[in-house]
Amino acid sequence: MAARSFRRSNPITLLLALILFLGFLIFLITPSHPSKTPLGTSRTTKSVRPKHLGARPQVNHYQMNNVTTTSDPIGNRERVLILTPLARFYPEYWSNLLKLSFPHELIELGFIVPKTREGNAALAKLDEAVRKVQSGPKKNRFHGVTILRQDFKTPTPQNEKDRHAFEAQKLRRATMAQARNSLVFTTIGTETSWVLWLDADIVETPPTLIQDLAAHDKAIIVPNCYQRYMKNGKPDIRAYDFNSWLDSPKALEMAAKMDRDHQDEVIFEGYREQATYRALMAYKMVPGGDVKAETPLDGVGSTALLVKAEVHRDGAMFPPFPFYHLIESEGFAKMARRLGYQPYGLPNYLVYHYNE
Repeated sequence: MAARSFRRSNPITLLLALILFLGFLIFLITPSHPSKTPLGTSRTTKSVRPKHLGARPQVNHYQMNNVTTTSDPIGNRERVLILTPLARFYPEYWSNLLKLSFPHELIELGFIVPKTREGNAALAKLDEAVRKVQSGPKKNRFHGVTILRQDFKTPTPQNEKDRHAFEAQKLRRATMAQARNSLVFTTIGTETSWVLWLDADIVETPPTLIQDLAAHDKAIIVPNCYQRYMKNGKPDIRAYDFNSWLDSPKALEMAAKMDRDHQDEVIFEGYREQATYRALMAYKMVPGGDVKAETPLDGVGSTALLVKAEVHRDGAMFPPFPFYHLIESEGFAKMARRLGYQPYGLPNYLVYHYNE
């Protein structure tokens, strides 16, 4: 039988088959195309965040190792947070604050005011003073000001004598500790290098207070708080704050006895009801002595107290409860020492308390 002849394929047919084959491959390996608008133009599909969630929150990163605390805070542009629990507004306090020579653009202020009638009056005066400064010449303005109102009860306002009576101390100091903790942990910022505690009744300090204290480069440092008064018709000075001290065997013995018998008791310094025989910095002042002289301390007062911010960030606070039978600023010193920070005092560097 004769062989059957095959007809040669048409080149056009082969080309069409190849195009169809390639198109099929592309269809298989290519993801879905963008949707088309009614006009036939391409539209990119985006994930839409539901409106009820609001804008996507920003994430901030901070390198806390870059926050310095040095003996030259002005040269290194270190931010200082000045904190004041304020139950009464003393014009002398505010005037002294404005005289501080540390650059105001590096200072933030924080206040906490009790919700009392006296506190309301203090707040009105503080508001007026702050607005005047912050709207005045730029060089006098502070970097920021925060004012808090206490959210806990405050003991009934008292005069200076009643306020410092022995029986009033536990409640008064516990309330003060609460106020200090609320203030520092609300206002301390990521750029804060130093915290200066300055009581509202400190009415006279050297203008270079911040630089002078920071120059010692100590984690915690406290000047000696005195008071001006008239003695036999002549101006004189006397010790005021007795909370800066070096411990004594007698005080340690008292604390050990409290551990056994009265665990909630607190030792308060400067009262004859509890003779501790501690070495008080208040009595170490030498008239005309070296203002740079330092002394290590176990307890500190907080009428004027400079603290490196890292001490608070590491957890040192003002215990409103008995902590090793200490409370508030003296308890803070104990807690800081437990964290590895040694407090120091300057017995010949004086700041002055208001005299009622």
